[in-house]
Amino acid sequence: MNSTRALRCLTVAAALLATCGTGSAQETLKLAVGQRGNWDTSVGELGQRAGIFKKHGLELEILYTQGGGETQQAVISGSVDIGVGAGIMGVLSAFSKGAPVRVIGAVAKGGADLFWYVKAESPIKSLKDTSGRTIAYSTTGSSSHEIANVLVRENGAQAKLVATGGPSATLTQVISDQIDVGWSAPPFGLDLLDEKKIRIVARGSDAKDLESQTVRLLITNVQTLKGRKATIERYMKAYRETLDWMYSDPASLKLYAEFVGIPEARAQRTRDEFFPKAALDPDRIVGLDAIMPEAVTLKFIAKPVTPEQLSEMVQIPPRS
Repeated sequence: MNSTRALRCLTVAAALLATCGTGSAQETLKLAVGQRGNWDTSVGELGQRAGIFKKHGLELEILYTQGGGETQQAVISGSVDIGVGAGIMGVLSAFSKGAPVRVIGAVAKGGADLFWYVKAESPIKSLKDTSGRTIAYSTTGSSSHEIANVLVRENGAQAKLVATGGPSATLTQVISDQIDVGWSAPPFGLDLLDEKKIRIVARGSDAKDLESQTVRLLITNVQTLKGRKATIERYMKAYRETLDWMYSDPASLKLYAEFVGIPEARAQRTRDEFFPKAALDPDRIVGLDAIMPEAVTLKFIAKPVTPEQLSEMVQIPPRS
């Protein structure tokens, strides 16, 4: 064997050994995630930083959106594989109109993490004082949109709901008097509350009709679910593992604090006060019996989705 051929053989052998040593290549999933920095929508970010998704052969490309409505549109258009934090009303609306959207898990139940606020000097004391005023939500079809609708109805206010995007953009509009009542979610705004620069006038948990209902979802499109079923199953396995880690390992709070740029104490306050683990159970969509008439009342759907349609829409991969 001449030296050139021997060198080629050694090169091939080295490549094969390297492949065996590192395992198969990581598979990429593109995610659209509503509201960068929310604890419940940070599962992918934190799990990737902790190496959990990599362990399951996945690399996540994460695009952050201004809310559930934008997230849903990215999934429907096929520009991403998975949407995180899409509002359930918006998903029901899109599915009922024939959009190729499917539910692969739940993100959050209830609205305990969301709050509506005003500037400290505002004359508004509660949502009962908001007739003729403007109230913010993120994007149409988002959970903040749904909850704002319910809060306004329950308080008998004749207020105008306005889509303002994420918490930061919303705060700018409140401070500049473009919007009377802003919306936010921890950790954003906690420092301003502590400094008494803003006041809470309503919490998502005040919407009693939504207290025990799923409000945010994990979604994908039909093509992704059919063509990459095993990959979606691995994603959900890594998602569940990450969620357990986020509530059991203090290192998760350190990573979250670094990701959002806040002190660890505020990271822990965000998790412990606003996001009980039970509310983030990805395997259960709850309160559908109450959600259907609510969705009809708010004109997200013309009529309730049938059980047969629901079984087609909701396809959560089982735990293995």
